[in-house]
Amino acid sequence: MRETRIEIDAAGRMADIAPADWDACACPEAAGGGRPIDPFTTWRFLNALEVSGSTGPGTGWSPRHLTAHMDGQIIAAAPLYAKGHSQGEYVFDHSWAHAFENAGGQYYPKLQIAVPFTPATGRRLLTRPGFEEVGQAALVQGAVQIASENKLSSLHITFCTRAEAEAGVSMGLLHRLGDQFHWENRGYADFAAFLAALNSRKRKNIRKERSLANAFGGTIHELAGNRIEPRHWNAFWHFYQDTGSRKWGSPYLTREFFDEAQTHLRNDILLVLAERQGRFIAGALNFIGRDTLYGRYWGCTEDHTNLHFELCYYRAIDYAIRHGLSRVEAGAQGAHKLARGYLPSQCHSLHWVADPGFRGAVEQFLRAERDAVGEEIEVMTGYGPFRRTEREET
Repeated sequence: MRETRIEIDAAGRMADIAPADWDACACPEAAGGGRPIDPFTTWRFLNALEVSGSTGPGTGWSPRHLTAHMDGQIIAAAPLYAKGHSQGEYVFDHSWAHAFENAGGQYYPKLQIAVPFTPATGRRLLTRPGFEEVGQAALVQGAVQIASENKLSSLHITFCTRAEAEAGVSMGLLHRLGDQFHWENRGYADFAAFLAALNSRKRKNIRKERSLANAFGGTIHELAGNRIEPRHWNAFWHFYQDTGSRKWGSPYLTREFFDEAQTHLRNDILLVLAERQGRFIAGALNFIGRDTLYGRYWGCTEDHTNLHFELCYYRAIDYAIRHGLSRVEAGAQGAHKLARGYLPSQCHSLHWVADPGFRGAVEQFLRAERDAVGEEIEVMTGYGPFRRTEREET
């Protein structure tokens, strides 16, 4: 029996990989023209980050995208980056870096299999159908080999799926558990049906918040696909800059990324903009998956009571119900989402650490952290806004 040989390549840019070959692994479910499960690992999204200068030279995100080849075809792929810092990841390892460097080690550069600036759960070890087990193993082995040969401190696979986390643990990787707040569609006919599932106090509070938000003196537009125009990105860039400078010091995405979004990504996007007196004054950017709406960015140039909640959370829920989507992922952090129907949900990452002593310390930390996160999810769910019968059914 002939032994099957798998070869691993690392590409310095998405342009060096054929889009069809990459997407055959990243989103085979979209081969017939439908939506991918999520758009973030598609060739078009990752390439938009690179050609816009949001990743690449000078950003601390240096592409080393992996592809696994068997019998002349790509059977697996992973968005891999050499990282010179820990910004834009949302799975925080700054304390690990400080501890390792205080002990005389060099934490950076490290390797990261991730979607930059995107704390959304999705497949990270991308495989053609039928090659899941062999493809995932080849990608992990290839990434670990690159890290070892270059004497790098670590490899991190962030916001992977639960199935990938389980496969990674079986391959000897360390498992990290985190949490986010997600909204689940329980077959609601409309927003009113969702409100009916909440306890009386939370239901009244949301109605009040929406009433105050929609009294801002303008109009709210929901724009997707060809309804999105370049002028909308001109407005949203100002919103994004304001939020980015306050949260991160400087925005992660360049202005050119939004030009790429207009050309190549607008069918993946829901843009919710508030217009007042002829000017756009606030906006929220969402990405549309096959079954999930992903809230990503928000910003404003005028402050109006509860407008943030309306554009980011309530409009997202309403859109998901109307379009038959199962969930809304509203991004990282934010316990304030709990009162608005977003419940805590697990998120997963995997880690390989080169130094045995440091690995042992990280493993001990992760074990304690997993217990704490599990307890936190249980407690927070109990404080959710749903009526008791609704909570008991979850």
